[in-house]
Amino acid sequence: MSETDSFIEEVTEAVRQDKLFAAFKKWGWIGGVVILAIVGGTGWNAWQKEKAQTEARAFGDKLMAAVADKDPGTALAKIDAEGGSRQAVRDLMQGDAALEAGNAEEAVKFYDAVGAQADVPRSLSELAQLKAVIAAGHTMEPAKRDAVLVKLATPGAPYRLLAMEQQAAVKLAADDSDGAIEIAKQILADAGLTPGLQQRATELIVALGGEVPTEPGQAAPAPQE
Repeated sequence: MSETDSFIEEVTEAVRQDKLFAAFKKWGWIGGVVILAIVGGTGWNAWQKEKAQTEARAFGDKLMAAVADKDPGTALAKIDAEGGSRQAVRDLMQGDAALEAGNAEEAVKFYDAVGAQADVPRSLSELAQLKAVIAAGHTMEPAKRDAVLVKLATPGAPYRLLAMEQQAAVKLAADDSDGAIEIAKQILADAGLTPGLQQRATELIVALGGEVPTEPGQAAPAPQE
């Protein structure tokens, strides 16, 4: 910092102090109360933020310990999480644990609960809905499955391309190769394409005898049912 800058900073601070002193002379104890309120409010906000971060870290540690347990489903169930995103995350992990244990029906129950939870971000509720579709597989009522996937595949939806991938899988299961290829091409044309999706969509098109687009990553409309 130059001498000029230092001088300007000192003068600015002196002016600030003079104004503060003048305010105290004018308002007396009222000014002191105001200053204490401002300082106290700032301290309270900082303490609240630190408390929230500490609680979030502790909750995350509990989740990780539960996942590492020999019976993660039971361990996760013992973690207190009343409503909101924490409960949603815990229930999603319980669904994953149930699915890992081979109990798809139980997993779908957890996913459905999160998907219906009103006090969570869209990203969590729609992830749960997508997981429910995947876990249920052919056991889900076709009309319900298709309606969920159409909603999840709308432009701007957080898991749009993954939902479209499931739509392609549905077409393939119904022996509609052309429909599966068309959706896979739309996935390849989307600006949000990831390397993993690109590889899977390309492999699907090649396996079904389709022609792979040469310029992936150009936005395309969502598939219609």
